[in-house]
Amino acid sequence: MHKILFIIKLASITFFCIVNFTSCGGGYFSPVALTVDTLHYKLFIAGATSNKVVSVNLNNERIEKRWTDVQSPSGLALQADGSKLFVTCAKPEGSVAMIDLENGKRLSDLPAGHTPMSPVISPDGRFLYICNRFNNDVWLIDIEKKAVVAKIPVLREPVAMTMDKTGRFLFVANHLPADPANSGDVAAAVSIIDVPAKTVIAHIRLPDGSSSLRGICISPDDRYVFVTHILAHYQLPTTQLERGWMSTNALSIIDATTKKLYATVLLDDVDRGAANPWAVVCSPDGQYICVTHAGTHEMSAIDAPKLFEKLQSREQLAKAAEKGFAENSYGTDAVKVSNDLAFLVDIRRRIPLPGNGPRSMAFIGKQVFIGEYFSDRVARVEIDSEEPAGGTEMLSLSNAAMDAVRQGEIFFNDASFCFQNWQSCASCHPDVRADGLNWDLLNDGVGNPKNTKSLLLSMQTPPAMISGIRDRPETAVRSGLKFILFAVRPEEEAATIDAYLHALKPIPSPYLQKGKLSEAAKRGKKYYVQAGCASCHPEPLFTDMKKYDVGTGIKSEKNGAFDTPSLVEIWRTAPYLYDGRAAAMQEVLIKYNRDNKHGNIAGLNNLEIQDLIEYILSL
Repeated sequence: MHKILFIIKLASITFFCIVNFTSCGGGYFSPVALTVDTLHYKLFIAGATSNKVVSVNLNNERIEKRWTDVQSPSGLALQADGSKLFVTCAKPEGSVAMIDLENGKRLSDLPAGHTPMSPVISPDGRFLYICNRFNNDVWLIDIEKKAVVAKIPVLREPVAMTMDKTGRFLFVANHLPADPANSGDVAAAVSIIDVPAKTVIAHIRLPDGSSSLRGICISPDDRYVFVTHILAHYQLPTTQLERGWMSTNALSIIDATTKKLYATVLLDDVDRGAANPWAVVCSPDGQYICVTHAGTHEMSAIDAPKLFEKLQSREQLAKAAEKGFAENSYGTDAVKVSNDLAFLVDIRRRIPLPGNGPRSMAFIGKQVFIGEYFSDRVARVEIDSEEPAGGTEMLSLSNAAMDAVRQGEIFFNDASFCFQNWQSCASCHPDVRADGLNWDLLNDGVGNPKNTKSLLLSMQTPPAMISGIRDRPETAVRSGLKFILFAVRPEEEAATIDAYLHALKPIPSPYLQKGKLSEAAKRGKKYYVQAGCASCHPEPLFTDMKKYDVGTGIKSEKNGAFDTPSLVEIWRTAPYLYDGRAAAMQEVLIKYNRDNKHGNIAGLNNLEIQDLIEYILSL
């Protein structure tokens, strides 16, 4: 083992960076989830791409144990007594690995759905709750019986979850909006589950433009729930970036008592974005709310008492505005802090981190541990409201050499070279897919916004963009860097992004049964040919890469011909059509299928149409 000590001073924060070159083995580790054992002073780390979970003794900063057979770990939950660790395994046929920490052995797995995430244990330790991201539901699991007690539907792609101390309510962050993209108000929501009743009692809609929800936590006093997300200004043409013109980054606050949205606070500064907010945690004493910024490689430490003092002042202004005594700019149901880029001045510290891609985070006392996804390291920051911070350490989890694909993934998610750091490629293409919004990108004029496309198979199916205006995807990559990030970058960086996009693989559909077509989908495949879908969407890419006018354009458009998209992973990329008007595939084939030009379903009955949809959504 080799250690190198770096001492860095930034403002009132001192970093003692101990780089520990004890590696977990070959390949990238990609720390995606952290949890702490406060009783035994241990840190558990899940590696998304390494199929490993490790435990670290925080007294000597050494890795004590490794579990190397955990497939695609995505989340961690520790029983209160520190006896068992639960690891969600984010596979199409998912599972929850259960590890006995007393003897270090892995017990038999618990059931899960498609891509389980964010495990939460009930206060009495009897039940485990998991988000099944691509089943769009939350499962309640009896740990002793290893049985699913309930499957509760939420909205779209639940990715993070938190519970109050009573065990009564679960708060679930839905990653993407479920709205038509042209509806005029498009936003993701937080679902609230009444656990004893096993039902959703509310969907708390966030402000218009809210998408890419990533983290959620509840305050130590159970009063407020905090959720991180992007707040996109998709209504505006993409002509500039200053002052968050295109996209801002936000923390929304839900009143856990009233079950209503209380406020949305912008995490950016006036002339510098805080791109891609990810994890959010509260310090155990309630003094701080901490947020990782995966795009700008830093952490925000927000003074919680001062935050609510300012919000309460705004609330008084809002009440006065309702009575006509002041300009009403805040609303009634929530203390909106819309476009106030100076709101956190003097109550928040932006703490630079030594690595790249901070996504996961955990607290012990006033120590914050941060998993740096792309650096394969864990950083530690000590926070104190009165004294200078006590230090930070880095633990190296991998010494793997960087290849072009990994470097391209890093650039795709990096906002540090965007003008003023407002956004990264991943801001509009989370997980390289789509954010569910329409954007006016100016590549075909002004005033005709179009729905964000998934970039899966984009390199194999030119041309690029819905209108096909970019001849090659490589052209679109370089145009995106120049006209969306307002950055001039070396050609070799764009080439690595090309390599990353080339390497993308589709995820098997949740409509498949044990990886194969259902009986309904098998019947639907015949109707797919019968309706003429296969002529424009032939296997294996499910596109012929040509443009057609299938009657989906609007009358004001001169040319209604659009590039034929691949249908691979179409189950994941709603809303549909070039303007995102169709929230579901049923609307594509029925409601917006003028003269049956977009699939001739005239000879099919309702059951046959459903079978056709089942097949399409299985691709």
